[in-house]
Amino acid sequence: MKEQFYQYICTLQDEITQKLETLEPTVRFREDLWERPEGGGGRTRVIEQGKVFEKGGVNISAVHGELPESMQAYFGVKDAQFYACGLSLVLHPKNPMAPTVHANWRYFELYDSTGQIADQWFGGGLDLTPYYLFEEDAKHFHQVCKETCDRHDPHFYSQYKKRCDEYFWNSHRNEARGLGGLFFDYLKKGEKTMDQWYSFVTDVGSNFLNAYFPILNKRKDLPYTDAQREWQEIRRGRYVEFNLVHDKGTLFGLKTNGRIESILMSLPPQVQWVYDHTPAQGSEEEKLIQVLQHPKDWMAAVE
Repeated sequence: MKEQFYQYICTLQDEITQKLETLEPTVRFREDLWERPEGGGGRTRVIEQGKVFEKGGVNISAVHGELPESMQAYFGVKDAQFYACGLSLVLHPKNPMAPTVHANWRYFELYDSTGQIADQWFGGGLDLTPYYLFEEDAKHFHQVCKETCDRHDPHFYSQYKKRCDEYFWNSHRNEARGLGGLFFDYLKKGEKTMDQWYSFVTDVGSNFLNAYFPILNKRKDLPYTDAQREWQEIRRGRYVEFNLVHDKGTLFGLKTNGRIESILMSLPPQVQWVYDHTPAQGSEEEKLIQVLQHPKDWMAAVE
């Protein structure tokens, strides 16, 4: 399974970066190949200062070795070895009318003292973080998520949409990071076979561009003001707060001696923290905040 999934994410990285580069007339993804001293490595691709993307990264990695003590305590195991591979991406468009997007698809194996697989699971998802609310964009993104889920189980969309809203919640701000999408973890043998989980997770991954690219294409060239750009940078600060305070993937990477440049690739280049900033009542900015504080059922809005 690990070889099969690793080959899938290698191909998916190529497909996504090639498609995104069609929007950029001059810049391309820079590729870094890196190795982890304890075992494994990855292929990081970053694009910066483009016409469309201020910063973006589409990274794959496959790492293995002894599970650090802090993670052994977390999983309740001793002297364990692990293998983890995945694709992680974050795209920060320059235009504040175009949303930031994040996605991740991963596979994990845990081994006992004899080297046998003691546990294995998939995880991942995708989520949208706009700076200005276009309801048709939210509906499109969630529609693609739902259609993908429905091909595998009619309960998946509502289940994983709810988990996404719960996971990407900035509890110290009492608001969501964005408009959600899908989030799933610990997809293990039981409810479905590992082959069935593989089919589901790769279907979600392969439909990422269908969910995001039309939105980006529609918003990337809209006019905007300096004030709207400033709002984007303030909201990016909340994005940074979530990633550094709450995100499990960031914490796992830091605790397993991951490559710091790849782990922190998700952080945008231009960010602001303004003391006690409150958007004007009735403004488009306040409209976004209201939805972030009270996540919506976007498919109910469609139906």
